[in-house]
Amino acid sequence: MLTRRAFAGRLGFAAAASGTLSEMAFAQRAAVNFKMPKDVVWLNGNEFPAGPPQSAVKAMTEVLPFSNRYHYQEFGDFYTALAHSEDLTPDQILVGAGSSECLHAAVEAFTSPIRPLITVTPTYEAPPEVARASGRQVISVPLTAKYTADVHKLIASADKASGGMIYLCNPNNPTSTVTPKADVAWMVANLPPNTIALIDEAYMHFAETPEMESGLTYVRQAKDVVVTRTYSKIYGMAGLRAGFAAARPELIQKMAPFRNNVISIVTARAVLAAIAEKNLVPERKAMLARTRAELCSWLRAKGVTYLEPQANFLMIDVGRDTREFGAQMAQRGVAVGRPFPPLDHMLRVTVGTDAEMAKFRDVFWSVYRT
Repeated sequence: MLTRRAFAGRLGFAAAASGTLSEMAFAQRAAVNFKMPKDVVWLNGNEFPAGPPQSAVKAMTEVLPFSNRYHYQEFGDFYTALAHSEDLTPDQILVGAGSSECLHAAVEAFTSPIRPLITVTPTYEAPPEVARASGRQVISVPLTAKYTADVHKLIASADKASGGMIYLCNPNNPTSTVTPKADVAWMVANLPPNTIALIDEAYMHFAETPEMESGLTYVRQAKDVVVTRTYSKIYGMAGLRAGFAAARPELIQKMAPFRNNVISIVTARAVLAAIAEKNLVPERKAMLARTRAELCSWLRAKGVTYLEPQANFLMIDVGRDTREFGAQMAQRGVAVGRPFPPLDHMLRVTVGTDAEMAKFRDVFWSVYRT
């Protein structure tokens, strides 16, 4: 099973071996091939700056003494609660270790040697890499001039291939841009036969534009759509590994054999506590949006170009090779995102705490001016 974390480890080692500074290398701190300052600010992994809510911490603490058991008997109720929190039924969801396990299951279930994975470039690399590792063809379509998905080319590619799976990360990683809801609606309405749309909504909670519309609408309509969500981002549980896929029951049944097992009971209890907090997501969204807006305002004042962000990270045009730029920042105590060819002059930066962003601004400006 190649999860986001396993995938990160593989690329992190490769990055260290090649001398590049990748997000994976930073996440795998031992793989970084030069000495890092002790007080590094980690703005490379698209993590949320706050951890799990205190209700989740309390729930985990209470169950830890009983984690010698599998607690299989609890997971039926857990799946029901999770499904109901998104206005779904339990047979419409598949829970996994982060959304990565669900993405992998979708690749295994809906691509084959004759059914390719079709996606935009650049985007989150794990689904295409899993497909290639499994011997499936990957068809890549460039982003539009507005850095959104070209849904017409995606559909044309699927039609030409006589089916397959279209992978759409929305908002997109690394560009932090949203594919407009009308484009997504057109894509779903025009899916060729034998084609599934896989919509990765890891960052959808951070979007403020009215153009962002969740693909769960199409799941509820029983369309040929799979939507993945994660608790790694706005819920602050990246290290706990929880996420889910949503689709009509027969699609979930096709994915289920590729799921490894139930997630940790500690994680399950944390998720239950977090989703019970009705104000958690809007409060964290507002907090992140404020810090993000302050950074964008500072960049505008400095005359630095960036892509208008709709996620918890943004792409900044540094006007030079980001490999060199990122290396200089890391040596000065700020780890930023890996390169995303062909956007080799664009630096991906995660939005952290106010203190972390203050240090980022100081280090960024000192490198940018050199």
